[in-house]
Amino acid sequence: MVIAYSNSYYKTKRLTKSIAMKRLLIILFLVPFTLFAQQGEKNFIDQNYIEVLGKAEMEISPDLIYLAISINEKDTRNKVSVSQLEEKMIDKLREIGVDVSKDLLIKDLTSSFRSHLLLKSDILLTKEYQLVVHNGKMAGLVYLELEKLGISNISVERVDHSNMDKFRREVKVSAIKAAKEKALELTQAIGQTAGRALFIREIDMPSYRPSTANVMIRGYSNSGSGKIAAPEMDFEKIKIEYSVQCYFELK
Repeated sequence: MVIAYSNSYYKTKRLTKSIAMKRLLIILFLVPFTLFAQQGEKNFIDQNYIEVLGKAEMEISPDLIYLAISINEKDTRNKVSVSQLEEKMIDKLREIGVDVSKDLLIKDLTSSFRSHLLLKSDILLTKEYQLVVHNGKMAGLVYLELEKLGISNISVERVDHSNMDKFRREVKVSAIKAAKEKALELTQAIGQTAGRALFIREIDMPSYRPSTANVMIRGYSNSGSGKIAAPEMDFEKIKIEYSVQCYFELK
């Protein structure tokens, strides 16, 4: 008895064999990676380790003090224009040692034109600036000298430090060193020691920047000669803090 097979039969058989071979190759390709992952996980779990939390902090005095200054023609009963006040302010800032080309920024210019249309009042201009000073003494001097010009709408927006990134890195390094020291102290107490680091996780904590309301002014008094001594503004320090969670090999 002779059995005849069609061409479609042989094609189907070859296709099935090809699919089986591809599946086998995929399995052979994935097995080493699976074993490697399992082995790596097993090695980490099976090791004896000590878990510690290292902390470090630093307090720094701000050297970037951002002052908001507003000039309004209403303050002078419209007798002095904004441009005149601005010119006087810039001259005075230069006189007391401020680099106005670098540290003075115009933020906004507004007018009361809309209210003028409604109330038929005079059009008054308002100009806002941002001034950066680098210590409390200069901040107090700016307050005093601008007030003499009739510019008293001054406030502290925020404080910062020019080397903030550098200090953050230093605190992070101190935190991980503290973790290692803690691990060594704890393991030595039981007659063992801490080896290489198996796991490190940085816990980023937001830097504490003092509230601009917490500013103390001192030295704002009459010197006895009729002159008012420039006040010095004291700012709270900026606090930088970091924590690092570490697993060290327990030997």
